[in-house]
Amino acid sequence: MAATDILIVGAGPTGLILALWLTRQGLAVRIIDKSSGPGETSRAMAVQARTLELYRQLDLAAPVIEDGYKTPAMNMWALGKRKARIALVDAGREVSPYPFVLIYPQDHHERLLVKQLQALGVEVERQTELLSFDDGGDQITARLKHAQGDEETLTARYLAGCDGARSLVRHQVGSGFEGGTYKQLFYVADVSASGLEPADEAHVALDQSEFVLVFFYGEADRYRLIGIVRDERAEHPETLTFDDVGHAAINGLNIKINAVNWFSTYRVHHRVTDQFRWGRVFLLGDAAHVHSPVGGQGMNTGILDAINLAWKLAAVVKGQATDTLLDSYQAERQAFAQKLVETTDRMFTFVTAQGSFADFVRTRIAPVFASVAYKNENLREYLFRMVSQTTLHYHESPLSVGKAGDVRGGDRLPWVPVPGADNYEPLSTIGWQVHVYGEARADLQAWSEQHRVPLHTFAWQPAHRQAGLCRDAAYLLRPDTYVAVADPQADVVALGRYFSDRGFRV
Repeated sequence: MAATDILIVGAGPTGLILALWLTRQGLAVRIIDKSSGPGETSRAMAVQARTLELYRQLDLAAPVIEDGYKTPAMNMWALGKRKARIALVDAGREVSPYPFVLIYPQDHHERLLVKQLQALGVEVERQTELLSFDDGGDQITARLKHAQGDEETLTARYLAGCDGARSLVRHQVGSGFEGGTYKQLFYVADVSASGLEPADEAHVALDQSEFVLVFFYGEADRYRLIGIVRDERAEHPETLTFDDVGHAAINGLNIKINAVNWFSTYRVHHRVTDQFRWGRVFLLGDAAHVHSPVGGQGMNTGILDAINLAWKLAAVVKGQATDTLLDSYQAERQAFAQKLVETTDRMFTFVTAQGSFADFVRTRIAPVFASVAYKNENLREYLFRMVSQTTLHYHESPLSVGKAGDVRGGDRLPWVPVPGADNYEPLSTIGWQVHVYGEARADLQAWSEQHRVPLHTFAWQPAHRQAGLCRDAAYLLRPDTYVAVADPQADVVALGRYFSDRGFRV
């Protein structure tokens, strides 16, 4: 009987990222998917700054940026007239090394991740289906069906369900999936087009009965359209073509569609599972939470699920932590998923509301408000932080302790781009580390050497204080770069107690 450390079901971005992070940390993985290849009709387009920050750990940020497209601006149109242009370049220049909105279609993204995984010696097992599994308490026993119809029994230490909104893994464990489905039907189309001005920017067009988002992604005359199908045509999505969808908003952009390369429709859901962990089984990405595409959060949220879980699985499988560490995955990711669903639900309701008053607000008031608001630098930075997921924190997590300056346990470490001393440079490795801004105490240096936890010291600068950091404090960072401990006293006894109390062995 074959065996592996982790069986991953589903080879979308979430499953692929989980496989990459686990493999780089030395774990054996099997990743299976029912499909014959990477998706061709994906609708996820944006790779957020927080995702790119974490991609540095696998040297992924640079190739993703090189293959993607930095959108210069979002243009807002209403009733056939351009009402606002919102500059997106360097919107978060004080927040992240990646202060832009990167457009990178999910199908391109998946193909890159597959190549990265192949370079590590792992192949996605296509046309392979999970039939059933059993959690025996000490291992998972799974039954697989391969493309030729032959079956295989496999054992694994843990199973990760990354198999989408209709997750078989979620159904078998019996996890609830509370929420609902919006009545609106969406379409996504990849088109060749001309006439759009500016041709290399993003556009959102609002009309009284519909809207359309248009993304340019770096290929001449190629655009991705996301829009809504209204009236009775939405009742039979299987028969729809691009000619059937409303074209009022599209026509208002003065765009000429020369060819439709592919077209698909989908329903938007808003649901969160009641448990992210069931014994040795975990749910990630769309298998655990689905929400509106407003804000480009879905794929990025699944990727952050995977990175959150990966370092914890690695620690437990290697004997560096007890199994109870894995409970923190649900504690940290479920709360964020619920908040995200609530936020995107409100935004989605605003965008799709019907009626004369809703039309007036959406087409007359919203573009003016957006234009004025985005000229305010503080508000522009705030909006970037929200969309980029750089405000995500784990303050309530059992793994988060202390406060030093304005930085608390569970925070994303503030980025401080001091010339010659970028404090994010050490974050390109996967592992625990300690940061000190100022001078590190001798006993902290000795503790760091004894426990093989790298210590990075940065000469104190006014920029560190402006970022909320405390001089000479110790910031213990988790392998996923979030702050575990923020201790103004840099007390080595407290650091040691943090690990021992939580079952870590360093």
